[in-house]
Amino acid sequence: MPVGVTEISQSVYSLHMIIFWICVVIAVIVFGVMFWSIFHHRKSKGVKPASFHESTTVEIIWTVIPLLILVGMAVPATATLRQMYDTSDAEVDIQITGYQWKWRYQYLNEEIDFFSNLTTPKEQIENQAEKTDTYLLEVDNPLVLPVGKKVRFLLTSNDVIHSWWIPDFAVKKDAIPGFINEAWTKIDKPGTYRGQCAELCGKDHGFMPIVVVAMNDDDYAAWVAQQQTAKQAKAASAEKEWTLAELMTKGEQVYNTACAACHQANGMGIPGAFPALKGSPMATQDKAGHINIVLNGKAGTAMAAYGSQFDAVDLAAVITYERNAWGNDTGEIVTPQDIKQIQGQ
Repeated sequence: MPVGVTEISQSVYSLHMIIFWICVVIAVIVFGVMFWSIFHHRKSKGVKPASFHESTTVEIIWTVIPLLILVGMAVPATATLRQMYDTSDAEVDIQITGYQWKWRYQYLNEEIDFFSNLTTPKEQIENQAEKTDTYLLEVDNPLVLPVGKKVRFLLTSNDVIHSWWIPDFAVKKDAIPGFINEAWTKIDKPGTYRGQCAELCGKDHGFMPIVVVAMNDDDYAAWVAQQQTAKQAKAASAEKEWTLAELMTKGEQVYNTACAACHQANGMGIPGAFPALKGSPMATQDKAGHINIVLNGKAGTAMAAYGSQFDAVDLAAVITYERNAWGNDTGEIVTPQDIKQIQGQ
């Protein structure tokens, strides 16, 4: 258990060590008395066992002493729990939504919204390359937080139960569909802190890491400004005229991030689980159906609805890529304007 970098994590660590040493003392006393009694009152020494029962004194002793020990444990534990559940007076509010198998972070005060995906190379996962120290703990977009400010997390899920866990913060909270759970943190020092989903949420449960970058006030303010500028630039890019080559390049990036885990990088899918896109009628003929399933998903299957996850550019790019990659070669372009029109924007 790490000491951590928050007041809560340090309180949890201290509480853990207090109770640990109480348990050690109890174990030493109990086993010490037991072994001493066994050794000094063994039959070979001719010791006659005492015969007594229903001793009021013994009953009182072994009731009162454990009660006092439990009260002594409960007082600091209760104080720490009360502190952990107090999410009032937060300076930053962030909604965290779990998806199979990524996290979505929405900064409610700054109108920043992005997904955080695993970036560990496939070669490492398939044991074709040497694993790094941060194996399965690397993401494309880390959660960025300011140091010294109270941050409130509102946690929920889009599909199944996930659990957002950062050991250095002593924060571990379930993200449950249809419910909002709360947690908070206040980080003491800048740095990069890593965690992962601590709930068995599906076959890629181990590929759902969490990375938090804590910054001082100036760096955090600069990051917020950069994100808002990038958001404006991305909105403007939806209005430009995209070429097939540009959409293919962009679409490959989106596909490898969001689709390749199921449909495979070569578009062949996983027989019996995920259909192939290479040469499929959906990706080569039924353009309207292809757009619909990407935007709205397919009920009763693992195909998620990406219409609310990606912007018009990413959606147009990935659909165009799927219709022209792996020899599909339809030559058809789906533009961001097409997506916006379908979504009624």
